[in-house]
Amino acid sequence: MKITVIGLGQMGGNMALTLHSAGFDVTGTDVFESARQRLADQGLDVASPDALPASDIYLLSLPTSAHVREVIETRPGLLKTAAAGSVIIDTSTSDPVDSRELSAKVIAAGLEWLDAPVSGGPKGAASGKLGMLLGGETATIERVSPLLEAMSAKRTHVGGPGSGHVVKLANNYLCAANLVATAEAVALAAKAGVDPAACLAGLNSGSGRSAVSEINFPEWIVSGRFDSGFTTGLMRKDLRLARDAAANLDLDLALLTETVERWHADSDQPADTDDFNHIASPILALGSVPTHSNTMEDAS
Repeated sequence: MKITVIGLGQMGGNMALTLHSAGFDVTGTDVFESARQRLADQGLDVASPDALPASDIYLLSLPTSAHVREVIETRPGLLKTAAAGSVIIDTSTSDPVDSRELSAKVIAAGLEWLDAPVSGGPKGAASGKLGMLLGGETATIERVSPLLEAMSAKRTHVGGPGSGHVVKLANNYLCAANLVATAEAVALAAKAGVDPAACLAGLNSGSGRSAVSEINFPEWIVSGRFDSGFTTGLMRKDLRLARDAAANLDLDLALLTETVERWHADSDQPADTDDFNHIASPILALGSVPTHSNTMEDAS
């Protein structure tokens, strides 16, 4: 099973190394020579985007749907260059409208499609413990199951092409909303004299718990580390995609709209380049949260 990984950022690079370590024949490519060199220095075979080897699977890990479209339609133009029967797997968080359009073109060209957006960050990509949301045909999933099993701890097939990206946007919307809501809850408790760590322990023992309160807060926020590997700019992009998806379906989702506006209210706090968990910092400051409050402001 020959695999080409297109996009060697923190996620794509770590996925490529994980597959390589698992014994797969992997070549990586990226438009940036520095990214290719970084992975080559770690033992991965790399190639220029203009000189990709023939592969059974093309695994895409790219910032936006526009980049995915460019790879499929123009550079390297997988619709024309990939051999019949090859599988294109898009692990990016992409616009489901674009995904469904591109998947139809991919299938019409005699290729197979799978959208497989991931969660778990660079650490999950490096350890092969990602979560994956799969949109595509069951037969395609079965065909590439050895690759999926090497990359992920949990895989959920949610429907046909584009469905994985729909659910990924829903997931990221909830994560974004929970970051704001949990920060407000902790700030409320702190202002009333409750230690933030005690508040979080209480939340995590009750119905208000979430992955944000159980993982994000202790791992990246309370610790002051803010090094999850996912930026505010990427979360803002995903929220805009979720908003647009709702609009295309004529859905008036008030909380989604408010969440999008909240995340875009101040482009400097946090900045697009900051870790996305920094959205909690100014909220926690309102409650004069003592634990790592200064670190939170200085860690970006």
